[in-house]
Amino acid sequence: MSRFAEPMARLIEELRKLPGIGSKNAQRLAFHILRSNGEDAEALADAIRNLKAKLQLCSNCNNITDVDPCVYCASPTRNQRLVCVVEEPTNIATIEKTRSYNGVFHVLHGTLSPLHGVGPEHLRTGNLLARVSRGDVDEVILATSPTVEGEATAGYLADMLRPARVRVTRIATGVPAGSDIEYADEVTMSRALEGRREM
Repeated sequence: MSRFAEPMARLIEELRKLPGIGSKNAQRLAFHILRSNGEDAEALADAIRNLKAKLQLCSNCNNITDVDPCVYCASPTRNQRLVCVVEEPTNIATIEKTRSYNGVFHVLHGTLSPLHGVGPEHLRTGNLLARVSRGDVDEVILATSPTVEGEATAGYLADMLRPARVRVTRIATGVPAGSDIEYADEVTMSRALEGRREM
């Protein structure tokens, strides 16, 4: 038998489904919502409903957006011929923070992971292939994570794009700025050496 009233138990159970939220945090959040005034609780519920009702995927790049095409694809100031492929929409913010990239994006919504049942058919690559085959792209930058899955995905995409005769590049990886070389593992150090450049 639940020690909470049914509405509270239900809210706690729904909050526990969020990533990084365990039972204790779910209870704290539920009690915070209970203590907040009705307008705040209604605003939260309304924001969640609007999120599901009004957001969609951009037909060009698969970014999450409320307008189609998204702000990146529709921007006249961005280089539409330079496409950076990322795993998730959240990766775009990381690249944008650098203020050194002015192209557009393509979001895969995942990486290849045979152990988790994610194959090529699960990645959103169709509209990327369409853009490339139309001749709308000069370079594709593969900005997947330097993990086993990210590397496998980058290799798969490079093979897939090779027949299109488009320039395919991979982001450099290596020793992070501000870290001590003594603590770099072999893979990181070998990537740093491979990605070296003229000074």
